[in-house]
Amino acid sequence: MNKEQAKNRINKLEEQIEDLRYRYHVLNDPLVTDEVKDSLEKELKTLYAQYPELQTGHSALSRVAGRPLEKFVKVKHDVRMLSLNDVFSKTELEDWEKRIKKILGVGEDSILPLQGAGALEFFCELKLDGLSVSLIYENGLFVRGSTRGDGYIGEDVTQNLKTIATIPLKLRSPFPEFLEVRGEGLMSKKVLRDLNTKYEKEDKPLLANTRNAAAGSLRQLDPALAAARNLDFFAWDVALIGRSDKSEGRNVGGLNFKTHSEKHQLLRELGFKVDKHEKICKNLEEVEKFVEEVGKVREGLPYGTDGVVISVNDLSFQERLGVVGKAPRYMVAYKYPAEKATTIIKEIKVNVGRTGVLTPLAVFEPTLVAGSTISKATLHNMDQIERLDVRVGDTVVIQKAGDVIPEVVEVLPKMRTGKEKKFVMPGKCPVCQGRVERRSVGNNKPSKLNQPLLIENSAAVRRSLGEGGGSVAYYCTNRKCPAKNRRFMQHFVSVLDIYEIGPKILDRFQEEGLVSDAADIFALKKEDLVGLDRFGEKSAENIITSIRGRMSVPLPRLIFALGILHVGEQTAEDLAKQYQSLDKLKVATLEDLSNIENIGPVVAKSLYEYFQGKDNLKFIEKLFKNGVSVLPFQQPATSNKLADKTFVITGSLESMSRDEAKQKIKELGGKVTESVSKQTSYVVVGSEPGSKYDKAMKLGVEILEEKKFLELIK
Repeated sequence: MNKEQAKNRINKLEEQIEDLRYRYHVLNDPLVTDEVKDSLEKELKTLYAQYPELQTGHSALSRVAGRPLEKFVKVKHDVRMLSLNDVFSKTELEDWEKRIKKILGVGEDSILPLQGAGALEFFCELKLDGLSVSLIYENGLFVRGSTRGDGYIGEDVTQNLKTIATIPLKLRSPFPEFLEVRGEGLMSKKVLRDLNTKYEKEDKPLLANTRNAAAGSLRQLDPALAAARNLDFFAWDVALIGRSDKSEGRNVGGLNFKTHSEKHQLLRELGFKVDKHEKICKNLEEVEKFVEEVGKVREGLPYGTDGVVISVNDLSFQERLGVVGKAPRYMVAYKYPAEKATTIIKEIKVNVGRTGVLTPLAVFEPTLVAGSTISKATLHNMDQIERLDVRVGDTVVIQKAGDVIPEVVEVLPKMRTGKEKKFVMPGKCPVCQGRVERRSVGNNKPSKLNQPLLIENSAAVRRSLGEGGGSVAYYCTNRKCPAKNRRFMQHFVSVLDIYEIGPKILDRFQEEGLVSDAADIFALKKEDLVGLDRFGEKSAENIITSIRGRMSVPLPRLIFALGILHVGEQTAEDLAKQYQSLDKLKVATLEDLSNIENIGPVVAKSLYEYFQGKDNLKFIEKLFKNGVSVLPFQQPATSNKLADKTFVITGSLESMSRDEAKQKIKELGGKVTESVSKQTSYVVVGSEPGSKYDKAMKLGVEILEEKKFLELIK
């Protein structure tokens, strides 16, 4: 066979293999067998070995994993990848319909006339539980795939996506000149079970659930690892079509979409796998019926799903409804109630945080709930334990909705046998055997056993205290407790944004004797790391470069990084503003500290005691000796425009980083906190705002979208 004959044969083989892929994955043709496909691919591989110059990056064989990447490249989305607002009941769904009808001019409360469009109908489809990705095709060929990221900028994961058989490398004809497809990369429940069975035999860590497994697989730098996970892909939207005119794909490049359902039809025709559970509904009653039908069968579906996506089907209506904040008005996700399961508590362990606080943790029989197997859940504090009357040996109800942390929500006392044991906080630290001390904190009122236990996170501390309440906490008093030191180092590198050093790398450094505390990190050299197992030249260089880039630290950030009990980001800012140097703060008296606005006696006492501690002063001295320096403090406030205003920033902003937004607020005399309360003046909302947005809505706090926020800070 000469080169020309080989080329013709290769083209035929590529077409046949692609046709088999389409029939198997899209049409679900049972006559397609792996044996036939494997035989054709074997012949194709032989021909490419003879004529390597004929192979392209879009061959069926290019799905084989390529070389590992050093890092992911950032990719800007031409069309923002939005997230969805959730509804959890028929009432909320009906409220959403009323709002959109009012805008569209349907019904008694309409504010705009219905302008020559069809009747209001809805399109329903499954909300698949995976990782949203974007696929770019030029002249029918797959050229780039990226993650959602913050909606504006994602990461290029093209090589990993090429290993997924259900993603076509070539579109079926006729195809547009340019196409951007959105969809879900996911793992089936069966693949998860099979992989975990394999990993268990190999004594490897098990995969938590299908969503995390899919997300983790697509973010592997080595495509071979992604390929081994056997992922799948379902398309659910066309974002751009024709050329990059930034439109939403209507009447572009010769294809005139009128409805969202037409996009699904085109996706199937082009060779994409689209989930079959979908329906055009002429009214909300039909939508509710579809939601109920899916709810009955979703546990038996091969893929994880936690809800139904409901869209206004007419694209002209979608355009008129537009986008607000993080999400479109024309689309919502109906979420099914949180899944619950019962399990038996085997023991209650105690974790030790960076400040020495002891937090109880329930350990129970491994239990499948909301698509993942969990075996432990935090009990937060003694108040939670006593309120629920949780005992070792109890049968309890656990709950986990989506990515929410699992929690114990109920005890079933009728299941007790009489052998259950009440939990008592230990008198000695479970890690170092140091003495445990019970302290009253918060408003300086006498401690009571039924008050909540302080936990590590400052927002959680405020939640446990409520509106200025008090609390009881249990602490390890040993200053050299290994658990405290480990958690403190994690806190320190996190606050200083040393991204290259995660918890596992810190543990490795400690095990190898390279670091004994956070100050030692700044004395590390490249040659210290290169000799370690699995640390190459490049990874060692990246770590050292990351460390060197954080040697000069702003005063507020250094104060926060020191991990002083009760001193969060805002308190650190207040202290820097008051003293403007670490030397002045170190010698401040208890009385001076107590007189600072927003710093009460408990925080003042904690600060004073910290700087009286010889070990703490030695640590700070060691930091400076190893090259750390404090940047001159810049007085942030240049105006009183936002005086007495308190802000919370949530989600990703397009025009600036969150740190830049915080700095701008402070320059104008405002304050920034991390948790939403009734005292919050504004919540600034970017993309993916999360629970803070929901809490602001619940409390009636004014929400500023980015455009209004920019107007406010002009």
